[in-house]
Amino acid sequence: MTKPLLEVVAGIVWRGGEYLAVQRPEGARMAGWWEFPGGKIEPGESREAALVREFREELDVTPLTFEYWRDLVHEYDEFVVRLHFFHIRSYSGELKGVEGQSMVWVDPNGPVSLDFLPADIAIVEALHS
Repeated sequence: MTKPLLEVVAGIVWRGGEYLAVQRPEGARMAGWWEFPGGKIEPGESREAALVREFREELDVTPLTFEYWRDLVHEYDEFVVRLHFFHIRSYSGELKGVEGQSMVWVDPNGPVSLDFLPADIAIVEALHS
């Protein structure tokens, strides 16, 4: 049986040489794990439009300067996710976890001390290499 494929956008937000990590909120699938903010692409929606919409919904900011970086496909037990990663260099508004999620800035020159979602591990390793 074929697993469902989820198309997802994720933003790597940069500030002062550090990137933003967000913890999945209580009640969410895989709650407590850390990830790059983003979410599912709706039918008929472009990756860029999905990125802007998800950041407005989850973090109350609007990405202004961003560029596509790379895709990554990861297979979980129940589904497959194709992540489209963007580097976000600027945004308008003030970051806040609309869904009550915790946020931290991570120095890519330091060790990885957060438990990132399995789908994000290769990206975290690339940022820290």
